[in-house]
Amino acid sequence: MRATVIHAPGDIRVEDAPEPKIVNPTDAIIRTVATCVCGSDLWPYRGLEPVGDPHPMGHEYVGIVEEVGSEVGNVKPGQFVVGSFATSDNTCANCQKGWQSSCLNREFMGTCQAEYVRIPNAHGTLVATAEHPSGDLVPSLLAVSDVMGTGWYAALAAEVKPGSTAVVVGDGAVGLCGVIAAKELGAERIIAMSRHESRQKLALEFGATDIVSERGEEGIARIKVLTGGIGADSVLECVGTSQSMSQALHSARPGGNVGFVGVPHGVAVDGQELFFSQVGLRGGPAPVRRYLPNLIDRVLSGHINPGKVFDLTLPLEQVAEGYKAMDERRAIKALLTP
Repeated sequence: MRATVIHAPGDIRVEDAPEPKIVNPTDAIIRTVATCVCGSDLWPYRGLEPVGDPHPMGHEYVGIVEEVGSEVGNVKPGQFVVGSFATSDNTCANCQKGWQSSCLNREFMGTCQAEYVRIPNAHGTLVATAEHPSGDLVPSLLAVSDVMGTGWYAALAAEVKPGSTAVVVGDGAVGLCGVIAAKELGAERIIAMSRHESRQKLALEFGATDIVSERGEEGIARIKVLTGGIGADSVLECVGTSQSMSQALHSARPGGNVGFVGVPHGVAVDGQELFFSQVGLRGGPAPVRRYLPNLIDRVLSGHINPGKVFDLTLPLEQVAEGYKAMDERRAIKALLTP
């Protein structure tokens, strides 16, 4: 099969690789219908995370089940399935509490930019649709496997409630999906922080009521002006840098909450500052599996369309261009068709 491999920062290749096989009785093999490049894939691509030896890439996927292990009973060959970037058995104590991304048998996916993928813990990770979806729904179902589920978690972690004011820090795919989530959860005012016109337009389409283009201290000051001087009830931090975290914490009101889902790089939170801010802080890898049935239903019913974050579609063979376009901010998110 053909699969994406990173060799060094900026060096993404599509190479021949062995087709995956069933290793454990809880595995499944899927043929990908669509996969994509994630903003977090850009960290090693930019040299901000070590690459090490050449290795496969990709953790977002939808596809058709080709084969299942002997202990997989919830899906069967021929079904269209959506999964999560973090696999889960969906039975351990953490899974039962709704924290499947901390499953005691968790494995993080990392081989999905390929024609075929082995899914560990398939019995607890994959959710099948009743029938094969039409092609126009595939991008949104693919978004559900990570960015929409992550944006949803950011909104829940920030405790977005009906009638509240929410700020979204970050205008990548996760941030834009966070706007959708805040809208769905009933936020009355949604302030999207973005400096890029195309992303501002999509944020407004998804439900943002205000756009703030300033960053840093100027951005925080603008948020304070828009919120009567105190800050927002909920802030969704969807970037993962020191600046974005500081901006998020200082944009929340006392008693407000920050949900942070950007993978932290160089982020340090001062204990004294957090203590006196009286702001709640919760984050981590999103328990996407918890939300899959709900979000899949919202997509299939036409209630949400997060697939609009994909503004570039390429064949798998051109994955390097997908990385380059996202790195240069010529694309929000690149969808790959095997």
